[in-house]
Amino acid sequence: MSTLSFFGAAGTVTGSCSMIEANGVNALVDCGLFQGNKATRALNYEPFPFEAGSIDFVLLTHAHTDHAGLLPKLVKAGFSGPIYCTEPTAALLEFMMRDSAKIQESEAGRRNRRHQRRGRDEIEPLFTMEDSEETLKRLKTISLDTWLEPFKGFHARFQNAGHILGSTSVEVRYQEPKTKQTMRLLFSGDLGPDEKSFHPEPGGDAGFDYVVCESTYGDRDRDAYTLKERREVLKRELNQGLKRGGNVIIPCFAVERTQELLHDIGVLMTKGDIPGATLFLDSPLARKVTNVFVDYAHTLDDVEIPEDELFLNPNFNIIESVDESKAINRINGGAIIISASGMADAGRIQHHLKNNIWKRNATVLFVGYQAQGTTGAHILSGATDVRIHGKEFKIRANIRRIGNYSAHADQGELIDWILERGPVVGGLFLNHGDDGAREELKRLLVERGMDKDRIWLPHFDESFDLSAGTPQSKGRAKDEPGSLRAGFDEMELSRDWYTEYASFSIELSNALEEAKSDAQRQAIMKRLKETLNY
Repeated sequence: MSTLSFFGAAGTVTGSCSMIEANGVNALVDCGLFQGNKATRALNYEPFPFEAGSIDFVLLTHAHTDHAGLLPKLVKAGFSGPIYCTEPTAALLEFMMRDSAKIQESEAGRRNRRHQRRGRDEIEPLFTMEDSEETLKRLKTISLDTWLEPFKGFHARFQNAGHILGSTSVEVRYQEPKTKQTMRLLFSGDLGPDEKSFHPEPGGDAGFDYVVCESTYGDRDRDAYTLKERREVLKRELNQGLKRGGNVIIPCFAVERTQELLHDIGVLMTKGDIPGATLFLDSPLARKVTNVFVDYAHTLDDVEIPEDELFLNPNFNIIESVDESKAINRINGGAIIISASGMADAGRIQHHLKNNIWKRNATVLFVGYQAQGTTGAHILSGATDVRIHGKEFKIRANIRRIGNYSAHADQGELIDWILERGPVVGGLFLNHGDDGAREELKRLLVERGMDKDRIWLPHFDESFDLSAGTPQSKGRAKDEPGSLRAGFDEMELSRDWYTEYASFSIELSNALEEAKSDAQRQAIMKRLKETLNY
């Protein structure tokens, strides 16, 4: 008997971490950072619901933070085994791990200064640069479609997932000691769409006992498009935004999405399709990652710019220093500003939003998924105000979105990929998706002939006994007395008290501003004080 546990990305699209226990081997598939609202991010500071020192090795699907971001914490907690990944993934992590450590140390320092003023105890960073450096030493690179045997009788291989540079699905094989039957498991990782720059569409073998598949876009299909058509949509959005007279601000993920945009905008500029525009890439991490893409340019598909000119358009300004970043704020129009983070929750993008989102001639163009509870999702919701760095700003800029830059397969592509992996004789687990997306994907798969009793939507911290037949749930670690994460409510994945507080603060400010007299404002404050039992 073997066990499969889900310690993240169950009912959400963040914190991917699955654990296989088989034949005395404990293996993790990914160990991702939790991103999103404050309650979700707080999970990063909770102890792991397993002993880090008991993990023998990690199989890493790709370099994105929500799949790899807690690896330094795992090492800090006592993990001492190898981390297997592809060579491009390791190259990306060289920069991403160090960048993440700087953020953690900086965030802890900022919070400790606030704690000191309030007389509170200091906190430690989630992990340090030393932890990240130790993590990088544990990376072991493996080529695609090459079998490895990290433990005797336990085999694994990586297959193209088409999501980002170096991304993979992971196939696992081991023999059940009692039945002597070989178990075959497949973890999709994040799957890319069929139509995407740089990478071929995802594939893989067929015939598995169990498949674990992401479901980020399980409830929606994108419009059919070609890369040329997508570039035409981008051209239209950029030209319309620049014609308004303001800047075009693009919150963008530093890995892959930024490089796709740079490539497409470079093609458009070379053809004269975006006249008079200047582009600023203001993300230190994106700059470093772009250099990795240049190193692997020979592996990329659908590139329309010569390898030695890739990302080097003369209208591109790659920003490095803080002073250069601040100087962009003096530009009132004609600039395309790409900056991280992609969900507008942190980083330099927040400064550019503060300087532009209240301007009627500015444009904010989203090109990626916005998780519930993030600043990006709030802006896209149609809100009239947004809170950034503790201050409120009116949203007067033109808010636009392009959906065809997603690095994830959409609903139809997910269904096709799952059915092509069949027959799945034991069970299909749908993870890495909001509950609505998972439920809709399950419904459509049942319509296509899959057995509804063999499709599982695992809960947070839920474990399953695997056999050659149907899996049996062992329940959830949070339901056990003394569980490490027993206090976590899954409803907090979409909204938490801090999100509610931010919304309430904006609504209160608007109510006070719109009141017709000071007497009405006093009345509002009086009712609030009475509610708070002042």
